[in-house]
Amino acid sequence: MLDLQRLRALHAVSVHGTVGAAAAALGYTPSAVSQQIAKLERETRTTLLEREGRGVRLTDEARQLVTAAQELMAIVERAETDLEERRGVPAGRLTVAAFPSAARGLMPGVLADLARRHPALDARLTEIDPHLSVDLVAKGAVDLAVVHDWDIAPLPAPAGVEQAVIGDDLCDLLVPEGHPFAGRTAVRRADLGGERWICQPPGRVCHDWLLRTLRAAGHEPEVVHQADENPTLVALVAAGLGVALIPRLGRGPLPAGVVEVALDPMPVRRLYALWRTGAARRPAIAETVRTLQERWSGAAAHTPR
Repeated sequence: MLDLQRLRALHAVSVHGTVGAAAAALGYTPSAVSQQIAKLERETRTTLLEREGRGVRLTDEARQLVTAAQELMAIVERAETDLEERRGVPAGRLTVAAFPSAARGLMPGVLADLARRHPALDARLTEIDPHLSVDLVAKGAVDLAVVHDWDIAPLPAPAGVEQAVIGDDLCDLLVPEGHPFAGRTAVRRADLGGERWICQPPGRVCHDWLLRTLRAAGHEPEVVHQADENPTLVALVAAGLGVALIPRLGRGPLPAGVVEVALDPMPVRRLYALWRTGAARRPAIAETVRTLQERWSGAAAHTPR
């Protein structure tokens, strides 16, 4: 008989692409995941993973097992949801994915609230970019995701995934002290030509928003520095190396040498909670979404300085 945990390990490798990433998502060590898959290979007398460069590739037989694993995991999830719904109390393990600034500025308070009020709930957070976490929810790799979108890049809505709005996160233009914009109450997008920009790498929603918005205003942005994390972007602005557009959530106090200026109209990104269709019947999902919305409405992390 096939072991569900071993199938889950294979499914995680399929979703995340590497043994290491699968291990991080499951909360295991890479060697533990490798051992699970090795046992599954012995049980099935089939090669499931093949070396490909520095990574691995799933064989055709492995992909068939992954399909079966996804179906079995869905059955188990429905059974767990039914049991938890009968009890009416949030319980069991809940895997949550959140993008970096939400993981820093919103999730600590949410997780602390849930742990205090629902000790039977084992919520576990993983920091994942929003363009990846939507697919992870759809494939059953995580139970709930906190994601965001911008006006020019609406959130994809794959079949089988539901969503609820958490709130709107405002964004400000950050400039070095002494910059011509530093003494102004607001700056129009048409005024942004000729600036040296600091932003996230291509492929990130923030980067794409900046390029599309400035091009629509008639400017070709000159991106001189790129970094993944907002604190790094802010530090580069503080060093006088350029300007940046930074959301307020998780930004924290601005260091000396950085001035916040409103951009008119002010950019807004919207935060959502995502889960698989039907899972909202699970009290853990419903309570986590409610807590996210409550913490957002009362949090100071996304308010002006």
